Amino acid sequence: MSGTDTANGGDEPETVQINLRVSKAFLEDIDQNWKDQGFNSRSEFLRYAARDAIKHPEFSREGWKQIAAGEHELRTGKAEFVSREDVLELMAADDDE
Repeated sequence: MSGTDTANGGDEPETVQINLRVSKAFLEDIDQNWKDQGFNSRSEFLRYAARDAIKHPEFSREGWKQIAAGEHELRTGKAEFVSREDVLELMAADDDE
């Protein structure tokens, strides 16, 4: 289905219900997160997360692991902050390769 499909000609896209099985512990984490982040419902939170994953595939699981590891290193003093200019230079060097 495309994002332009609508139910009975309205402006809103047609929605389809799906079933998702997760562990009880994971569901508890989901429930705590959607509440903490100010979402109105679990469904709204999961739609947002799925939409974000589709629109930004560059944020892979591996990328998130690297971000978490980097934050841990900063907090434990094993790494130093890098300036914006340094980051831009590193990105430009990656593009050149």
